[in-house]
Amino acid sequence: MENKPNVWKNALNWGVIVGVVMVIYSLIMYFLDLSLEKWVGWVSYVLLIGGIVYSTIQYRDNVLGGAISYAQALGFGVLISLFAGIISGVYSYLLMAVIDPELIGKIMEMAQEQMLSQGLTDEQVEQAMEMQKGFMKPGVMALITIPSLTFMGFIFSLITSIFLKKEGANEMFDGE
Repeated sequence: MENKPNVWKNALNWGVIVGVVMVIYSLIMYFLDLSLEKWVGWVSYVLLIGGIVYSTIQYRDNVLGGAISYAQALGFGVLISLFAGIISGVYSYLLMAVIDPELIGKIMEMAQEQMLSQGLTDEQVEQAMEMQKGFMKPGVMALITIPSLTFMGFIFSLITSIFLKKEGANEMFDGE
């Protein structure tokens, strides 16, 4: 019987690792009081891209025998992002509901200042803030994190898979 690699198990393992790394980074930024800085979010995306690239290379070379198609690399990257998104969503909920319930108020205040600095009127800012209130709840924000991170992982994987694909004989899938 042929031992076929389980893509779900491998993606889960790597997704948890990537998610935990992103949570540790986020916690460090939170305790340094930098979590609301714009560049912190960009670095999170760099961590996600790095995690997708590294784990896909490891999966390709150590599990698939050195060959992976574009579609396999894309799918693996998206699954990693999904599992990392679930970890990040749980962390987001705990951060906003348990660790720092005032964080949502800080985010709302920052958004309000940003809108005013962009030249919106007080009335426009008030309307926008009213619309945001429905989304600015720990549960909703945590649930939004999962598809958002998965979508970003899809976009990143579309690009990285071009460079990670490696054609060749894959002994594990040769039909002997």
